[in-house]
Amino acid sequence: MWVYGIYAGLIRKRNKAQEAFSAIDVQLKKRYDLIPNILTIAQKYMDHERGLMEEVTKLRTEVMSIASGFENIDRKIALDSQLAQKMGQIMVAVENYPQLKADQPMITAMQTYNEVEEHISAARRFYNSAANELKNAVEIFPSSFFARMMNIKPVDFFKADERERKSVNAADFLK
Repeated sequence: MWVYGIYAGLIRKRNKAQEAFSAIDVQLKKRYDLIPNILTIAQKYMDHERGLMEEVTKLRTEVMSIASGFENIDRKIALDSQLAQKMGQIMVAVENYPQLKADQPMITAMQTYNEVEEHISAARRFYNSAANELKNAVEIFPSSFFARMMNIKPVDFFKADERERKSVNAADFLK
C-alpha cells in the first residue's frame, strides 16, 4: 500500500503539472486568437508600425505551429515571451494614435487582451505551483527512487526572461 501510495502520488503530481500546462495553452490560444483582430483594427491607423505588425503575425504563426506538451515547453515559452514583448510595443504605439485609442472596437479588443493577459498570469502561477509539487516529489526520497524507475522528471517553471523583467520605457517605442 505504501509503494502504491507513492506511485499514485507521483502520477497525480505529473498529471496536475500537465493539466496546469494545458491551462496555459488554453489562455495562450485565446491571446493568439485575439491578436489578428487587434492587428486588423490597428492596421487602419498605424502605417508606421507595419513592420512590428508583421513580426507579431510571424511569431504568432510560429508559436501556434508548435505542438502542445512538455517536450516543447522551452520553445513555446521563448516564443511566447517574444510575442508578448511585441504586443506590448503595439499597445504602447496605440497611444500615439488618438483616433485608434478612441475607436470602440479597439478599446474592447485592448480590454479583452488585458483580461487574457491576467488569465495567462494566473495560469502560469497555477502551473508553477504544480511544477514545484512535481519537482519536490521527484527529488525527495523515497518518491525520488520511484520517480527514477518510472522515468518521471521534473518540469521547468514558467518564468519571465530578461526582457520581461526589465521595466518598459514607453519613450523607446515612440521614436
